[in-house]
Amino acid sequence: MGAREESQALHLRARAFVRAFEEGRASPEPYDALASDLVRFQARYVAGYKNLVAARGLDPASISRAAQAPAVPTDAFKVARVSAFPEEETPITFRTSGTTVGRRGQHPFRDASTYDAAAIAFARSTLLRGWPERVHVLVVGPSAADLPDSSLCHMNDAFVGVFGLPGDGDVFFLRDGVLDLAALDETVARILVTGDAPVLLLATALACVHLLDVVGDAGFRLPTGSRVMQTGGFKGTSREVEPSVLRRDLARALCIPEDDIIGEYGMTELSSQFYEARGGGTYLEPPWARIVPVDPVTLEPVEEGAAGIARIEDLMNVDSAFAVLAADRVRRVPGGFELLGRMPGAPPRGCSLTVDEILGR
Repeated sequence: MGAREESQALHLRARAFVRAFEEGRASPEPYDALASDLVRFQARYVAGYKNLVAARGLDPASISRAAQAPAVPTDAFKVARVSAFPEEETPITFRTSGTTVGRRGQHPFRDASTYDAAAIAFARSTLLRGWPERVHVLVVGPSAADLPDSSLCHMNDAFVGVFGLPGDGDVFFLRDGVLDLAALDETVARILVTGDAPVLLLATALACVHLLDVVGDAGFRLPTGSRVMQTGGFKGTSREVEPSVLRRDLARALCIPEDDIIGEYGMTELSSQFYEARGGGTYLEPPWARIVPVDPVTLEPVEEGAAGIARIEDLMNVDSAFAVLAADRVRRVPGGFELLGRMPGAPPRGCSLTVDEILGR
């Protein structure tokens, strides 16, 4: 079996986890079984990952648990191609947000259908929990047509297409970095008159700050029962607002409870997302992804309840890296995990050493 055939079989197994979740059934196979097969596949066909496994002295055939898989730091996606397929066989590549310095991370996809299936299934069970199948989905951000290499724009487009009401027309209100408040105001006013469904407003934290700047002290009332998905931070920008302050001010401006502002945690290097439970603070995992806090030097799991950097395991990352290391501090809590902010300063030593191993240094 070649790389393409093996990849297709693994994608089918990954999507079976999603289907079982949607149908309320148990996962179709043990998590460790698919994780181990993903690691073996990636060790064969992802050159940098093959280097990493060899540097750790691991025999891929001996791996039987997800915890044994070496994790790829997000910085590696900036300096190496983390993909089981050459560029000519990868029709879509997501890239991290551009900043004034440094390279952009790249995550190539040969098949985005697994990404889409997982994103839609978990969003339906969290963001849209208790709602009708179709609502008004409005986006304070660009469309995928404007930013085709943005995983967030790709996901937002998918949500508009699957969850949105078809009669809403153009629902993207950020063009060339400028918020079209007049168009957003007109759309919300029309929705308030019909009163047929709530609004799901999708926005980054920085877009929320811009929205608050434009609205000022005036209110911008959303229909009763509406929700906001807020994602991302302020990395690479000159603006930063304390999360609790942003949540409070956004709730006041939009005339909704703070509990209806739901944080999303995701990144270009992943194929899965995590959402806050109502009430905020605790992030939930789908059954196909896990967050493990690890020591920033040894990369070993920390004690229960202690903070560490995020090792993220994602069964939907079929053709890249099953396990990813992020410089985000996290802590396990009952039912999920807490986000504690970015690690300050340079990348953690364990991550830097891992990048060197991937590059074969």
